[in-house]
Amino acid sequence: MLEASLSQLEKLVGDLVQQNHDLQNTNAQLAEALKQARDDNDSLQLSLLEQEEKQGATAARIQALVDRATSVSAVNA
Repeated sequence: MLEASLSQLEKLVGDLVQQNHDLQNTNAQLAEALKQARDDNDSLQLSLLEQEEKQGATAARIQALVDRATSVSAVNA
């Protein structure tokens, strides 16, 4: 009986060691995926800021053209 219990314990320990190894591998993969997602997020945020700056500059140029066209129309009227 003691031999059977020892054999079961050895099997359980072996299973736990394998499960721990598998979990460590999964954790490493998830850590890498998280790093990649953070890098992608940083790039997207930077791109968004650049696009907002461009939109602001374009809006200012359009407004200047509208103001210019309005003032020319007022002078010609």
